[in-house]
Amino acid sequence: MEKQTKKHRRISYFPIRWMLVFYDYFIYLCVAIFGLSLFYTDNFRNPSALTGPIWLQMMYHFMIGAFSVSACRFFWKVYGQIWRYGGVQSYIRLMFADSCGLVIYFLLARFLPLFNPKVGVLSIAFIIFTNSLVCLSVRMIYRLAYKRLHRNTKFGKFVLKLVNTFGRCDWSEGKGDPLNQIKIAIVGAGRTGTALAEELLNNPSSAYTPVVFVDNDANKIGKAIYGKDIIMNDDKAPELLKEYNAQEVVLALPPSVNMEERREIYDKYKAAGFKIKSYDYPSMQTTQKGRRTLREFDIEELLFRKEQEVITESTVNYYKDKVVLVTGGGGSIGSEIARQLAKMDVKQLVLLDIYENGVYDIQQELRIQYGDSLNVSVEICSITNKVALEKVFRRYRPNIVIMAAAHKHVPLMEHNVIEAIDNNVFGTLYTVELAEQYEADRVHMVSTDKAVNPTNVMGATKRMCEMICMSHAKIKQHTTFSATRFGNVLGSAGSVIPLFKKQIANGGPITLTDKRIIRYFMTIPEASQLVLHSAAIAKNGELMVLDMGQPVEIYQLAVDMIELAGFKVGEDIEIKETGLRPGEKLYEELLVKDERLIKTDNKKIFIEKDKPVSLNELNEKLTLLYNAVNLNSNHMAKGALREAVPTFIDPYDINGGAL
Repeated sequence: MEKQTKKHRRISYFPIRWMLVFYDYFIYLCVAIFGLSLFYTDNFRNPSALTGPIWLQMMYHFMIGAFSVSACRFFWKVYGQIWRYGGVQSYIRLMFADSCGLVIYFLLARFLPLFNPKVGVLSIAFIIFTNSLVCLSVRMIYRLAYKRLHRNTKFGKFVLKLVNTFGRCDWSEGKGDPLNQIKIAIVGAGRTGTALAEELLNNPSSAYTPVVFVDNDANKIGKAIYGKDIIMNDDKAPELLKEYNAQEVVLALPPSVNMEERREIYDKYKAAGFKIKSYDYPSMQTTQKGRRTLREFDIEELLFRKEQEVITESTVNYYKDKVVLVTGGGGSIGSEIARQLAKMDVKQLVLLDIYENGVYDIQQELRIQYGDSLNVSVEICSITNKVALEKVFRRYRPNIVIMAAAHKHVPLMEHNVIEAIDNNVFGTLYTVELAEQYEADRVHMVSTDKAVNPTNVMGATKRMCEMICMSHAKIKQHTTFSATRFGNVLGSAGSVIPLFKKQIANGGPITLTDKRIIRYFMTIPEASQLVLHSAAIAKNGELMVLDMGQPVEIYQLAVDMIELAGFKVGEDIEIKETGLRPGEKLYEELLVKDERLIKTDNKKIFIEKDKPVSLNELNEKLTLLYNAVNLNSNHMAKGALREAVPTFIDPYDINGGAL
């Protein structure tokens, strides 16, 4: 049974297309007769030089030539290739095999001289390489016919069936039917766009077929790629695409095209009514095998944020061989930080969270991906439980602590002030104190733009967290304290984009609090990388600030999402204003705007000169909050929070001017 299995595998690996072998023998026969006839023509004038019938000598040379060529082609598995997908390497393999056949032919003709005169090396080379040229030409013609001739036309079907031995064709009805294929215009006539066109033309089962290229390079305009015209990407392009019967537009742009240009291209073709797709967009991941994919234009791409790999070798070395504790390790940011740390060869990764489902998911993901090469542990614990938290510090004694655990939902914290203070403020305090006690090298806190002039409980509590870290940084001790402040992240739990997706899926309406709201966004991987990089470069007591880029109008984002889903605003899905929620701002504070900010080597990271409060003043604020929490009154707790955080202001003071 085992022998049969091995034999079966060997045959499956090298399936010989015998009809193709027959065609090649026929081609060689014709070429050999022609070549040998030219050689023997000169010997007709001197019959005495011949030692036998001409036909017998020609048969002899045909036999040893055919043997030499076919033996080498079989050895190099030339007949195991599917030529309709054959690339340059396939043709090189054929030429290499025939070159080896030339050498063997010459040696056999020289050392097995059954007849005279001997056929010279030039004649042998003429026969072999002419045969190679004809065989290559036939294969190229087949490949061209397969790509260009349509299988459902009589002529195309006849030609392809005639040469079907090169690779079995699928004649299933409807596959590749031009009436069923979606005609696309490819924006980008460079390597990416050309690769897409070739892939679609080579795939008979593809649902798409390219009809035209669009590009900005004047040198390409008026030319063609694979028989498809290249037109200028100007204001007239959308109308010209309709003349080519293009139904969809695929962006296949190189990384050099900046975000503003991408947005302009998207808006132009979207306004013309085309459905937009993306091919190998640089900010999106490809498949596990690294293949590009033609896919729907992702909603997150509407923001046209260009992700940057910010993790440097020095950053990796900073975390290498360290025990790293991530609080809130099951959350959106915490889990992505864990993914990034897993790549840095840490000694041990400890993920702490009170919600077991999220942290369990990231634990299993990392175990599947890294196996035993990554030492990852999970602890289910609340950061407000100092006794349980101390057990974690005592057991693992982390070198680095990344504090990502916090209540972040603004409206919910407005109605749960005590819980927000208890978790965010005192949870941070306990983590800081235990890190000092067990001599962690670094404690880095993940903060938020809502801590800047906070108008809500969540932002005010995060401002208190910053005060705790910066105040403890003033104490002469082993532990280094720092923090990173940034805005919203795309796709995080509770963010606006997942909410809009669900509302569209349910048929609407999309609800937003105010059409004038703007927000700053960053992708989760980018934010997490910047947090880790900030922690690696921050000095004691430094508050790092991330540049969030350009603001996004939430109303326009909702409109784009509706249209991207194939619906019309107001007709299919409505957008309703519900009014600002308690503590909500119309405009988030721009983080990178103060002249006091200090630049770093990374253009996305700045340092804010934040004057820390003294330890005595901090203790007074904490005592005030502790007493208010013990009164079990949200109203009293909110009042104490306003007193503890002087910058905590009423949202009307900020929003009032915009009303």
